[in-house]
Amino acid sequence: MELTRYEVFADAAKTGNFTKTADRMGYTQPGVSRALRLLEQELGFPLFCRSKNGVELTSSGETILPYVRRLLAENKLLEQHIADIKGLSEGHLTIAAFASVSRVLLPHYLAAFQKKYPRITIELMEGGTDDIVRWVTGNVADFGILSHRQIGALQWMSLWNDPLMAILPREAPYLSMQTFPVERMTDAPFILSADGTDYDIHHMLETTRIRPDIRLTSKDDHAIVAMVANHLGLSILPKLVILGVERLVHAVPLAPDFHRDLGIAYKEKASLTPAARRFIDQIARSDPAQDLPPDAAASLTPCL
Repeated sequence: MELTRYEVFADAAKTGNFTKTADRMGYTQPGVSRALRLLEQELGFPLFCRSKNGVELTSSGETILPYVRRLLAENKLLEQHIADIKGLSEGHLTIAAFASVSRVLLPHYLAAFQKKYPRITIELMEGGTDDIVRWVTGNVADFGILSHRQIGALQWMSLWNDPLMAILPREAPYLSMQTFPVERMTDAPFILSADGTDYDIHHMLETTRIRPDIRLTSKDDHAIVAMVANHLGLSILPKLVILGVERLVHAVPLAPDFHRDLGIAYKEKASLTPAARRFIDQIARSDPAQDLPPDAAASLTPCL
């Protein structure tokens, strides 16, 4: 069965734009259009309709998309098992992760992995918890690196504890604080991570029954840091998030302390490609003190 047209279909459904799909897959835009037209003729129904911003799936396209993704995932699994028999000389790996994980942790693990497996291509997808769970569940990503909360039916491997920090303006009286009592967030102007991004901060506020005065929400952690630096409110963020921008704010541990459990979420071990299994094993066996920069290693505590 020729799967190229199905690969083009799945990518176009992801990008919503034939030109972007052509660029990503190394085709011309007319070539993408022709492949999809031939697939529509083969199937007997239209897959896309034009929209203001590109293209959108028809109802028929939406119906078959999960099955196409499953078909392509199974085909990738077959190809990589064959490659594994030959020594894992080639393959493809798609990792979904928090932006902070992609920025701070993954470059170091990927460098070691690519040195060992240089012909495995890697795609990173960055998003919040809801995005990552959807991508892994829908076979868009091989696995996700995220927080443990709200991962649904996915399998879980704990890796690190990442402490939650009070994010404060660099001004009195905050600069003298070494820790920040959580009850002082009550009624304080507050900038909150948007729903679906990272549930740990929402969970902490719920369990402590702290009710800050939420003035702003954002999906962008660094935007939250910038807003605190500009005196728009206080916030709470994981320590990993603020590495590289901590000079802009005064970040101190909460009292009592809270943390998020970072790790790997996947559908089931049997469905992992050989490349995904090798990468997960590499991270699971790693020692942050040796494999990560000092500031990142100091931010995380390995889960026991």
